[in-house]
Amino acid sequence: MASPNGTGYLLPATGAQGLANYPHARTIPSTARTIFVSGTSSRRGDGTYEGCETQADGTHILDCGAQTAAVLRNIETIIRGATDGKCGLESVVDATVFLTDIRSDYAAMNAEWNKVWPDRTKAPARTCVQVAALPNERLNVEIKCQAVVSE
Repeated sequence: MASPNGTGYLLPATGAQGLANYPHARTIPSTARTIFVSGTSSRRGDGTYEGCETQADGTHILDCGAQTAAVLRNIETIIRGATDGKCGLESVVDATVFLTDIRSDYAAMNAEWNKVWPDRTKAPARTCVQVAALPNERLNVEIKCQAVVSE
């Protein structure tokens, strides 16, 4: 296996390339267990949100880069917990990213994504969509994903 999360497939250079580090497809071994990670946000254990600054008037300033970094750390914690520490983000095979303002926040989200997966041949397959809202007004990004654990 080329990577803990299977083998990535990239279109040849003559084909349309992704705008961030992710393959066009990822193949996983048939002897792997799949972990389905629910939509995860930047919410901390104390109920606050990383990447959200609440103003005196009750409005919020949201930092998509900070939120994305926190989301990815939270997902790492979930996968490590579900695998007794054996696996982490390197095992993610597919992710769906939900943004509330794709035009304003896509670049900041991609920058954090590319820090975690600097090599697109080892990055998970990915879809990114804009949504009208997330469960809390303090959020501008949420990610759900699937990871594999080789038996």
